[in-house]
Amino acid sequence: MQKRLAIFFLLFFCVGYFAVDAQIKSDSVVKKGGLVKKESVTKKEKIYDSTGKEIKVFNPRTATLRSAMIPGWGQIYNKKYWKLPLVYGALGTTAYVFFYNIKTYKLLRLAYLYKTDKDSLNDLLIDPRFKNLSANSIKLYRNSFRQNVDYSVLFFIVFWGLNVLDATVDAQLKAFNVNDNLSLKISPGFSPMANTTGLSLVFDIHSKTIRGAK
Repeated sequence: MQKRLAIFFLLFFCVGYFAVDAQIKSDSVVKKGGLVKKESVTKKEKIYDSTGKEIKVFNPRTATLRSAMIPGWGQIYNKKYWKLPLVYGALGTTAYVFFYNIKTYKLLRLAYLYKTDKDSLNDLLIDPRFKNLSANSIKLYRNSFRQNVDYSVLFFIVFWGLNVLDATVDAQLKAFNVNDNLSLKISPGFSPMANTTGLSLVFDIHSKTIRGAK
């Protein structure tokens, strides 16, 4: 079981490392054969949406690192406070299940040892819940709870990873403008290939890339 837990944690940290590394690489561009860092937005430079309202710049790398270190920290950075109960609810539930499974597994392991040592006095040390079970039944329950321990660790790591992914994607989506100015229009169009006219749907997205002068 210890080997499986070690493998799970190793996979988690590898995924976190590559996620952060990919985000760092995305912050650089290739220019004239060399690797050049993008110019970060200075404090004097302001960014506005299509309505002229100043917006805050969110750094996806910062959100990724914070969520990887402390669950929910990236959501706080993105100002998505309503997601905190979901993050801690998922991680808290899986943590509770893990401790419950590992505690029960240890009790069953001891119960099986006491049941098979041919010393009737040791049967008194068995947890009352398992005293009336046969040695074979106790063994089956022990193996089942040992497997549940592995699953609970796996789900904990998965939820932690989803927390990091959510914070990263959320910060990336801050670059898009989602407001009432988004529009879906019907406009006439001409098709050169078919040499005909017709109607087309135009989805108008206003980008948050309007920058003010320094």
